Amino acid sequence: MTDPHTARTIVGIIGNVISFGLFCAPIPTIVKIWKMKSVSEFKPDPYVATVLNCMMWTFYGLPFVQPDSLLVITINGTGLFMELVYVTIFFVFATSSVRRKITIAMVIEVIFMAVVIFCTMYFLHTTKQRSMLIGILCIVFNVIMYASPLTVMKLVIKTKSVKYMPFFLSLANFMNGVVWVIYACLKFDPYILIPNGLGSLSGIIQLILYITYYKTTNWNDEDEDNEKRHSNAGIELGQA
Repeated sequence: MTDPHTARTIVGIIGNVISFGLFCAPIPTIVKIWKMKSVSEFKPDPYVATVLNCMMWTFYGLPFVQPDSLLVITINGTGLFMELVYVTIFFVFATSSVRRKITIAMVIEVIFMAVVIFCTMYFLHTTKQRSMLIGILCIVFNVIMYASPLTVMKLVIKTKSVKYMPFFLSLANFMNGVVWVIYACLKFDPYILIPNGLGSLSGIIQLILYITYYKTTNWNDEDEDNEKRHSNAGIELGQA
């Protein structure tokens, strides 16, 4: 019989694989930007936000914050690198005004992260205290990220069409949430459990909407409305 530690490791590895797939989801968009040499109507906001989210979770997984969380570090460290690449490509091909916004946002994130690290290491002296502070911040940022699909779900209900809510992305988000919920339960970690529990709920609602409105979707409609086309750009992973 598999012991809880081994089971948690296996589940964490599965979670890493699924989360990596979600981190790869923006690649077609980034490739399109690279080929066009322009960001067009695409927005950098989701990628900039995910950078901070990954930084926070990577810090959370460090041994002096939350011991025995190596798999949290591996996936979020990988995600941080990928998101920085996405933001860099966005920056290269963006207009001067967008570049300014990206620069300001990134500077604020770095300063915020530096303040969090300093306060955590200087004022908090146990892993319980540190994991509580960083865990709460991680929950806040994850909840914000998991709220982003609400725009898409609202659009689906309004138009009775799931054309702009990709099925496999919704499924992957649901699976990602479930796997990390299991991971958090095997060695109880409320800071991973809460945001990913909400992520699982968000994912299953998206799947229910997909089943509900699949038949009423006009797949031949070539409407190129930018708001609809890019409204799902905010769907990012709320990785543990």
